[in-house]
Amino acid sequence: MKDSLQTGLTYEFKFKIPENKTVPHLYPESPEMQVMPKVLATGFMMGLIEWTCIKTTNPYIEWPKEQSVGIAFNINHLSPTPPGFIITVKVKLEKIDGRLLTFHIEANDGIDKISEGTHVRAIIDAAKFNEKVKAKLNNAK
Repeated sequence: MKDSLQTGLTYEFKFKIPENKTVPHLYPESPEMQVMPKVLATGFMMGLIEWTCIKTTNPYIEWPKEQSVGIAFNINHLSPTPPGFIITVKVKLEKIDGRLLTFHIEANDGIDKISEGTHVRAIIDAAKFNEKVKAKLNNAK
């Protein structure tokens, strides 16, 4: 991490929701999800929040040697968003505790606030992380 990574850092990201980010597309193999409304899936919303936080921090870490991974979410999903709407995700880095970063997030679809809460990410050494994944795969064999 660079010394320039400081609390108070803010970022805003906009993304137009395509149909393939709606509930039926989250798990296409699920017959139950295939009959759900075609609105932004909570899982894809969480991914959009992660993407925004990654874009926020990458200039302040040794990317791609260092990366961040999501480790906790405390968010709500307040309102449905149909495809075609533009989501604006605003994040603010509220706390740095060693390699843990806590963000306040807020998302809006131009009509309603669709989410608010916190998201925690951990700064990792990508090579060490990938070695742990490799070891886990080897142990599973």
